[in-house]
Amino acid sequence: MEDLSDNEREEQLRRFWAENWLWIVGGIALGLGGLAGWQYWQKSKLNASEQDEASYVAVLESLSRNDKDAAAKRAGDLRGLHPKSPYADHADLALARFAVDTRDLDEAAKRLRTVAESSRDPELRLIAQSRLARVLSEQGKHDDALKLLDVTNAGSFTPIFHEIRGDVLAAKGDVAGAPRPTMPRSPRRPRSRRRRSIANSWS
Repeated sequence: MEDLSDNEREEQLRRFWAENWLWIVGGIALGLGGLAGWQYWQKSKLNASEQDEASYVAVLESLSRNDKDAAAKRAGDLRGLHPKSPYADHADLALARFAVDTRDLDEAAKRLRTVAESSRDPELRLIAQSRLARVLSEQGKHDDALKLLDVTNAGSFTPIFHEIRGDVLAAKGDVAGAPRPTMPRSPRRPRSRRRRSIANSWS
């Protein structure tokens, strides 16, 4: 390395700065701009999440007053603004439960199908899928219900899917296909598999 004097080093620095100052300043500005943009994005994301949560709470409050129309409007607005929000999914699940309780099974099926087919959360999709299978079975659409109960990718929901599948087969009258009990049965009191209300078996 050359042994430069202080004056020579200073002159080299001046030349370097004169040739590169624009790139250096631009890089700093770009970095600061990127940081500011990231912070703005994070703040916007947090604000949107808080708004979605407030809308979901409003849906629940409307349902607690049996105001289905108001709840449906809030849920629709939420789904329209943020279609992939988990709060939109939970709002549809809440409306589906309300529809089941009021025996509006078509409405329940529509809400559950939306979550089962479009939610980003795999667990929410499986929850909606299992509930939709119960609703379809209650409507007498047993074959459609059974199609939803493939355990290949059910994960921890596999036991639930097997249970619902047994209920659907029993409702269909498929005695051979329905699971048999594991405990011995009394010959005088044969066990019968009773069809359970979906309102009491919501899982």
